Amino acid sequence: MSETLELLKDLISRESVTPEDAGCQDVIAERLTRLDFKEERLNFNDTQNIWLRRGIAKPLFTFLGHTDVVPPGPLNLWLSPPFVPTIRDGKLYGRGAADMKGGIACFITAVERFIAKHPDHQGSIAVMLTSDEEGIATNGVVKVVEILEQRHEKIDWCLVGEPSSDKKTGDVIRVGRRGSLCAKLTVIGIQGHVAYPELADNPIHTFAPALKELTEEVWDYGNVFFPPTSLQVSNINAGTGAENIIPGSAEVQFNLRFCTELNEETIKQRTCAILDKYGFKYDIIWRLSGNPFLTEKGKLIDATHAAIKTVTGFDTLDDTGGGTSDGRFIAPTGAQVIELGPLNESIHKINENMAVEDLAILTNIYEQILVNLLV
Repeated sequence: MSETLELLKDLISRESVTPEDAGCQDVIAERLTRLDFKEERLNFNDTQNIWLRRGIAKPLFTFLGHTDVVPPGPLNLWLSPPFVPTIRDGKLYGRGAADMKGGIACFITAVERFIAKHPDHQGSIAVMLTSDEEGIATNGVVKVVEILEQRHEKIDWCLVGEPSSDKKTGDVIRVGRRGSLCAKLTVIGIQGHVAYPELADNPIHTFAPALKELTEEVWDYGNVFFPPTSLQVSNINAGTGAENIIPGSAEVQFNLRFCTELNEETIKQRTCAILDKYGFKYDIIWRLSGNPFLTEKGKLIDATHAAIKTVTGFDTLDDTGGGTSDGRFIAPTGAQVIELGPLNESIHKINENMAVEDLAILTNIYEQILVNLLV
């Protein structure tokens, strides 16, 4: 598996902090165009996107990934530089090792091996990569999907190489994700002196009961596929920093990770109904990061289960946990979408890593999925 390891080391060494790509997609394009993949660059603003496709026949199997990574954080806490791939105790360390350059390296070499053995495979194979998944994701996969939809280029099966595994590679696959709805609430009061509260209107005080109700609200009870919807406050800001001034406004940011029991409009209506009960003035700005999706049992899930069993000998678990992924932009097109990738234990952490031996396991699984679907 030295080819996968060397590719991953090359990708890690490229400082592709979102939305930078740092040449990662060039490396992938050079490898795949040798195998008759047609290269198409679909860049928007500062985001690099690439669509590589081999063949025109149906069905279309697509590997989806992102070459951008989160910032490394305090460099002094890393045991080795985050963009200098380093092997210690059987693990390859570096930012992006697990999220998700490890998955990319594995599915690229899996494709190469599959085509070498099955050059006349059925259907088509594509690779879609973006450099803004770790950012606000407005110029990446969502834009590429719009273009594919406009020209009626439909993906049948999509495998996202996100780090889905828990204790060992392949033990969990994501077959769906919760939706994500963000809110920025501004509570409007009247600034004044703390000694004269009757001349002011403290927005923190007026909002406090509503905050309690929002956080205690039972939004739903979940279902067999998803846990209950959760509202979490991520930030509260108010005041000038002075200890004797009642603030004139308070800003609150919160997020709802919601399941298929709810939709965007219902959440907005219920939230505003709670806020309106308390009679204070407010403005609220919403941002939908993605709707929930679920891939039901079908050829892709069956092929993935069988491949994991063949390579590892154990059965995998279907799950819908975790955050959002770019799979949320593919699912609405009607494609079957799953996520399968490295262990997620170290993602976004200091000293992110992937076990070297897991590269072989994951590559073999990816290759076997292609065999199960396209041979």
